[in-house]
Amino acid sequence: MAPIIKSKEEREKMRVAGRIVSEMLAELRQAVQPGITTAELDRLGAEALKRHGAKSSALGYHGYPASLCTSVNEEVVHGIPGKRVLQEGDIVSIDLALNYNGWHADSAITVPVGTPSPDVQRLLKVTEDALYRGIAAARAGNRLQDIGRTVQQFVEAAGFSVVRHYGGHGVGRSMHEDPQVLNYVETGYPNYTLKPGMVIAIEPMVIMGKKETRVLADEWTVVSVDGTPAAHFEHTVAITEGDADILTR
Repeated sequence: MAPIIKSKEEREKMRVAGRIVSEMLAELRQAVQPGITTAELDRLGAEALKRHGAKSSALGYHGYPASLCTSVNEEVVHGIPGKRVLQEGDIVSIDLALNYNGWHADSAITVPVGTPSPDVQRLLKVTEDALYRGIAAARAGNRLQDIGRTVQQFVEAAGFSVVRHYGGHGVGRSMHEDPQVLNYVETGYPNYTLKPGMVIAIEPMVIMGKKETRVLADEWTVVSVDGTPAAHFEHTVAITEGDADILTR
């Protein structure tokens, strides 16, 4: 299926949803500290969703049991909140997608718990910088894989690895729409020309060590095979006639 083009009015509705995501992630970032559990973060997220009159896009999605994804250290993505206690020096990726008045928005941040090692701090910086470089490449007339090429080259030049099998996606009336937005170049994938009105989630996931991942027995949590830390940053952006418009800013 071709990507769905959103009208200006529809994009403004998505911006409202995106603003709620941004405010919630700012609140959750403040809550991250040594001693808090990932389940407590999820509870805070659920309370904030209720307060904003929004619904989690993740809760119940293919049976997913929580409002947020909380992925700690070597967990790359889709970590299920639970009894895990965050410790000084950990990192936790918080991925939040919500539905507000029928429109979805999706964003993620990786938050340090206290002060992680310099290597981990660099991992976070490179991953976040890769996101903004990918967003800069998301311009009308460019191709979808220009985003992935930009992210991949930057991450690999820094000595880190881009995760395969997981990436960004279209967003709108559904949390996941076409197209798939890879963070690397792969032949055989659709390579659409970007057009004004397309709305996509760009989300680099970067591992400090090797790129290989595996899924744990809970059938959700993705971890690095070599046990090295991973970071994840994401924004929902609209393609315009000029610079991409970040809806989850």
